[in-house]
Amino acid sequence: MIISSDLAKCREKFEELLGKRIVCKTNGGRKRIITYIGTVEHCYPNVFTLRCQGENGKESLVSFSYIDVLTRTVRVGVMPEKAEELAV
Repeated sequence: MIISSDLAKCREKFEELLGKRIVCKTNGGRKRIITYIGTVEHCYPNVFTLRCQGENGKESLVSFSYIDVLTRTVRVGVMPEKAEELAV
């Protein structure tokens, strides 16, 4: 059972990550894992949005719920700061 205080703590953690690059991995079905690498753009009451750079150069906006993070349906990792400098 997810307690509302857990949800609030999760939301606070993502508010600290605003503007930072993170990696989100989610199940794509049929043994596929979809990986999104992007910048946390907004934190809303129930979801956060991630601005991703696609393989074809197009930007996309993807949203994930805090509940999915708490239940580990979506795995989240923070990109190291030095990796951001190397990528630029």
